[in-house]
Amino acid sequence: MNIKRPLAFRARPKKLEEIVGQEHLLGTHGIIKRMVENDHLFSMILYGPPGIGKTTIASVIGSLFGLNTFSFNASTDKKAHLADIIKQAQNYGALVLIDEIHRMNKDIQDYLLPHVEQGNIIMIGMTTSNPYHSVNPAIRSRAHVLKLNPIHQLEIIKRMKQVELEYSEELTCQLDDDVYEYISQAANNEIRSALNALELINMAYKNQKITIEEAKSVLQEPNLSLDKNEDNYFNILSALQKSIRGSDVDAALHYLARLIKMEDMTSILRRLSVIAFEDIGLANPPIVSRMHACIDVCERVGFPEARIPLGMMVVDMALSPKSNSGEASIDAALADIDRGLTPKIPNHLINVANFEDKTPYKYPHDYDNALVYQQYMPDELLDKVYFTGKATSKYEQALIDRNKAIKKVLKKEKSK
Repeated sequence: MNIKRPLAFRARPKKLEEIVGQEHLLGTHGIIKRMVENDHLFSMILYGPPGIGKTTIASVIGSLFGLNTFSFNASTDKKAHLADIIKQAQNYGALVLIDEIHRMNKDIQDYLLPHVEQGNIIMIGMTTSNPYHSVNPAIRSRAHVLKLNPIHQLEIIKRMKQVELEYSEELTCQLDDDVYEYISQAANNEIRSALNALELINMAYKNQKITIEEAKSVLQEPNLSLDKNEDNYFNILSALQKSIRGSDVDAALHYLARLIKMEDMTSILRRLSVIAFEDIGLANPPIVSRMHACIDVCERVGFPEARIPLGMMVVDMALSPKSNSGEASIDAALADIDRGLTPKIPNHLINVANFEDKTPYKYPHDYDNALVYQQYMPDELLDKVYFTGKATSKYEQALIDRNKAIKKVLKKEKSK
């Protein structure tokens, strides 16, 4: 039996020019391109979604500079392995490629830091998580953070065709144009996944012309990133909320569908609950009750049936009137507290028996319309207004009108 390494591994680019995408780093004015041209290597952290070339770029850099290159996986490798690498590096100089750098524990970090700082080794860290959130600041401050962008579908197709030419004896199938497009879409911006799919199709159908139906029968489901720690996952949640906030119902359903494929019910329900209060709020308060009903049904039935109440909820939210006046009001009040504005509470509001010099508290329910003038705000904030409201719905307009009416009545009471 002839066992080969995966095509994606064998076809990994050997030169910067062979790498597709990342023009902002590898193009004429890109920092990595200039670094190579100026023969000046520095430690860096490459950050971006899986399968877009972080390891490839790091490996090519090591090759171009002719350095001894060592790999260290922060998730699985032990400190002793890193110690062996650094011992060799002190004699010969080395480039250390650290995969999953965001998972590096403190003990290994403390050991690594002085060697990076003194220049004994050059480090290229790789991570799918935002290093500004996930990588220890001490490590991050000693490296340049370079973000890799998702690869465009046309670039993925371009790379697939390059590999087909290079491995023409092995890749003997002829693909329709819509098959290339389907693979690039299903790959979810990952060249590695696209090449794996290309290899699988050629293993299943040798020397044949492949249609979209045959490709789908081999590849089954599109590749979706399921790691909830990755930025891509949170980007989809963010896109869902912003689409609902922007009242684009079709975009909201698209992002919901991507999240449903990941089958993380808890995060979907949590985000929709936030949206109900943050983005719809007082413009349509009954949405909160419907959201609670949606949570109850989804948790009872689970997937795949839960997709139905979730879809209904997202349509309802996207097309609902919007208001963030509740959030804006409390944030304005909190901002004053953060500025130290916590003046003395009026005496008649203090819950202390026999308080000296206490102005009698007037119980509103003893008065017409449950309204009576008395001071509630501290003296220093007497004219402060936090709630202004947004007239985006009849309900909130009624609240605005009610607020104005209350103030008018109390102003009249005060003047008596």
